[in-house]
Amino acid sequence: MTTSQESDDQQSTQSEEALQPEAVQPVEVAQAEIPAAAAETEDVLASVGSVESADTPISEPSPNAAPAESASTAPAAEAAPAATPAPGPVPVAPKPGKAPKPSNLPRPAGAPGQASPAAAPAAPMPAPSYTTPPEEAATYARISDDGHVVLLDGGEEHPVGQFPDGTPEEALAYFSRKYDEVVSQVMLLEQRVATGAPAGEIQKTLGHLRQTIGERGMVGDMPALRARVEALQTRLDDLKLAERLALEKAQAAQLATREAIVAEAEEMAARDPQQVQWKNASARMAELFENWKAAQKAGPRLGKSVEDGLWKRFRTARTTHDKHRRAFFSQLDATNATAKAAKEKLIARAEALSTSTDWGPTAGAYRDLMDEWKAAPRASRKEDDALWARFRAAQDVFFNARKSQNDEIDREYGENLKVKEAILAEGQKLLPVTDVKAARKALNDLRGRWEDAGRVPRKDVSRMESAFRKLEDGLKSAEDDHWRKTNPETKARTNSALSQLEDKVAELEDDLTKAQAKGDARSIAKAQEALDARKLWLETLQKSAQGLR
Repeated sequence: MTTSQESDDQQSTQSEEALQPEAVQPVEVAQAEIPAAAAETEDVLASVGSVESADTPISEPSPNAAPAESASTAPAAEAAPAATPAPGPVPVAPKPGKAPKPSNLPRPAGAPGQASPAAAPAAPMPAPSYTTPPEEAATYARISDDGHVVLLDGGEEHPVGQFPDGTPEEALAYFSRKYDEVVSQVMLLEQRVATGAPAGEIQKTLGHLRQTIGERGMVGDMPALRARVEALQTRLDDLKLAERLALEKAQAAQLATREAIVAEAEEMAARDPQQVQWKNASARMAELFENWKAAQKAGPRLGKSVEDGLWKRFRTARTTHDKHRRAFFSQLDATNATAKAAKEKLIARAEALSTSTDWGPTAGAYRDLMDEWKAAPRASRKEDDALWARFRAAQDVFFNARKSQNDEIDREYGENLKVKEAILAEGQKLLPVTDVKAARKALNDLRGRWEDAGRVPRKDVSRMESAFRKLEDGLKSAEDDHWRKTNPETKARTNSALSQLEDKVAELEDDLTKAQAKGDARSIAKAQEALDARKLWLETLQKSAQGLR
């Protein structure tokens, strides 16, 4: 083989190795770690990798043997008999591609940075493979007798390389297979675009393909291949645009989520520490921090300046919130200590009074202590409850002792109560009073017996005093009525009024007689009206005078 042929073959082999996609080799990743669509694409790439590995051309074929061909480009019957290979470069096996990480595996179209929705497992897609028929390939090449191959690219001719020690058919098949491999890789990229694989990875591979196509080290329909690549580039540009729009949408949603977290944290930090329910607020701030980490991990990345600005605001809000919480509880501890000291003093005073038997003044002192307790600052709920229990226990000692004493007294006064109830029953017989003098004498006797009976139980004092007071009120009312009727001054005034009315009635009767004699109807009516009114007054006054007799 000539030096030119060897150089061309080495360049071709290097180009083909450079065009191998990173995901050609199968990756051993647990199915649960990648989306179903990504696993499907991985199977396609693995299939293509196996085809390419088996179909990689040899750098320098043996002059006595046909080059290794795929089943689709050369029939097995046309293979030359086995012969000892001539000295030459050792066939280069394709380098295994770097195993991609799960994050680098092709994903179906979706919002960048978002997990693809679960899909039902699908059958692996067949590896794309293209084969140019020999008769069609022959229309794009001219082969000399010494094995030089020239590509007919439209109206241009371009030397491809030399295939010495072989037939023209073998030379054509060799360089045609290179064209088929490029077309197969274009088809693979078309599949990846259709499944929404990352546009950046596809663009990188497509760039290598463009370089290989530009070198024109193959035989085939180059104008059609270039047109197909341009069409693929157009579709890829659309995919890039869709990815960019989806990324912008996802970033906008991510920004809104982060802004909402920051805004709520800042609102919490701005609250009055005295009005905050710190248990709930602290739990909510911790939840916001977890939401921030989850959004940062799951969502797309924002610009560094935006990300740093939001984080600075969120961190400042959290720091302020924590500072307020610490200050609040520090002040609360001081307040609790002050309140506890004040109430400890009240408890000491209450405990000192608990053994007193001076019931009245001590009960008043306890009322004053209670007013001071209500005015004192509150400690923490737990401590305040404990202090109140001690204060109440001291009061209970005193009031229980007073109650025991009163109960004993009430038992002693029970007999007095029975006596006074009998006195009340006897006094009820005096009502209503008909004889004022006799009733007064009887009531005075009852009053003496009432006083002699002594005290009654405290719970009955008000009831008994009220009942006896009603007896006295009934007698007083009867006495007032009797005095009104027998008062000499009242009698004199009543008799004088009667005499005047009687004189007036006689005068009005004369006036009526005169008017009737004259026949003056108007004077008659007027005299009659005046006479009737005076007669009515006279009748009323006469009845009142009869009551005074």
